[in-house]
Amino acid sequence: MIRTLLAFLALASFARAQETLFRQVADTRTDTHVEVLSLFSHPSLGGYMPVRIVIANNQKIPHKIYLSFKDSSNWGDSLVTSSEFSFAASPLKTTTYDILVPLGAQNGTLNNPTLHTTLSGTMGNNAANVSSVFSESQAAVLLSGSLHTPNGSALDTELASRSGGSYRGSSSGFSSKFDPKQLPDDWRAFSGFDTVMLTESDWSLIPPGSRNAIVSWIRLGGQLVVFSTGSPTLKALGLPEDPSYGDILLRTIPSDLRLDPKPTVDLANSGRKAKPRLDAIATDFKSHWPIQSAFGEKSFNYIVFVLILIVFGIIVGPVNLFVFAKSGRRHRLFVTTPIISIVTSLILIALIILQDGFGGKGTRLVLMEVRPDENQNAAFIHQEQFSRTGVMTSPSFTIDVPAFIAPVPIASTRWSRFTDTYDTRGSYDLQPADGKLFADGAWFQSRSEQGQLITAAVPTRGRIEATRDADTLVSTFDFPIQTLLYKDAKGDWHRAENITKGQPIKLSSVDPTMVLPVLNKTATLFTARNRKFFENTNDRNDHFIAITSSAPGIETHPGIDWQTTTVITGPLAR
Repeated sequence: MIRTLLAFLALASFARAQETLFRQVADTRTDTHVEVLSLFSHPSLGGYMPVRIVIANNQKIPHKIYLSFKDSSNWGDSLVTSSEFSFAASPLKTTTYDILVPLGAQNGTLNNPTLHTTLSGTMGNNAANVSSVFSESQAAVLLSGSLHTPNGSALDTELASRSGGSYRGSSSGFSSKFDPKQLPDDWRAFSGFDTVMLTESDWSLIPPGSRNAIVSWIRLGGQLVVFSTGSPTLKALGLPEDPSYGDILLRTIPSDLRLDPKPTVDLANSGRKAKPRLDAIATDFKSHWPIQSAFGEKSFNYIVFVLILIVFGIIVGPVNLFVFAKSGRRHRLFVTTPIISIVTSLILIALIILQDGFGGKGTRLVLMEVRPDENQNAAFIHQEQFSRTGVMTSPSFTIDVPAFIAPVPIASTRWSRFTDTYDTRGSYDLQPADGKLFADGAWFQSRSEQGQLITAAVPTRGRIEATRDADTLVSTFDFPIQTLLYKDAKGDWHRAENITKGQPIKLSSVDPTMVLPVLNKTATLFTARNRKFFENTNDRNDHFIAITSSAPGIETHPGIDWQTTTVITGPLAR
């Protein structure tokens, strides 16, 4: 009896820690059911939503269930990101699955963003919706349950007082709630959020794998705020002193865990090193995007097409009527008219192919932080890319590394498909599986211009290593590097050119005034948020900056011929 009571209390505690989307009972007699739970109380667009599926199959037959997810956050379903998952339930077993549901970023016309979940299969049908509370100009915050209970309402009120109480018809909120003990161990689960706030005690409850995931998220630009009644150090908490593109803040809090709403909201928004992710996606690319501007405008040869249509009109009309099917042979119109139309269509298609070709051309700009220290051996990547396509034979592609990709609203042209106008439409299918991301839909349409932002964390053995000679380094990257800048532990700058793998790099001392123009020129390549990340890391002692046009980017559609510029930052490996 005691064991049963303890098990019941543990289950009840677990249930309270989750946000139940629905519980579908397939058989009441055996309590065969499926439960779908969200590990965060509210989703944030432009990332992933961690979802846990618990299938209790107490019958002697197997079951199969299907879950489909779709976000709609514009006007109706004009912009949609969708995914589908299937699960097997063996007889007389309870099985738990953890998945990441991709959520698309929007184009600046956010309106009541909602995640729709639909269940089907042999255990019945059900559906549920969960809404986001974040506006695009607001930092998306994850707040631990211990802080949310005494502070959630006051923080929501403070935020509402600044935004007029709602955002385009949808109630705004400061944060999404989470249980530290149930956090996922994949950095992508946090990718839609700008800030995580928790207590020192919360941090101690997080499993090691989840802590590593949060550190990876920080290195990609996340802001972690740890509140404590004492004075812990980063080292004592097991957190890095150098957070790469992100930020780690330690703040004091009274024993009752009450936060002052105004500075807390300021900390999450204006206190950040870079603008919020959704704000950057909505605004950074739509005007004066350097790599789009470098492409120039695409011309269209109207005259040839107009002449073809005029000739078509003459042939299909008077010539067809008075020559091919003249009086007494009108029945030939049923043959000649389709033939003329088909031939004209083939000519137009041939002209389009000759003018635009197959596939397309694109430019990728990669900002990469490489961390060989602390046994990480990882690269943290922000990639922005623009492409112009001709005829695309297939819209689908695969990203072979754990990543998140989002379309970005670009400057409105005749060829742009995803802009910041209210009537922009598109279906962007994403399917994460086995560490990869399978994409389909409107990502690369024929005869169009489009831009995407990609975030990824990948393992790598590439690094710049120190040698015994204080003036010499060596590269283990598999590609050549055109320019290397290195700021030593004393703050002095050094430079090297034309570096290849395994060959000694002989450094030359340079004056800081010779370095600043290179840093400024490099920064202007990026959009505002990534530029800020670079600027925050380009002046660290004992760190390097490498610039190359030979490094591979995160591969997307194989039909695009990409030109890639990569800027690598990070510490020396010792």
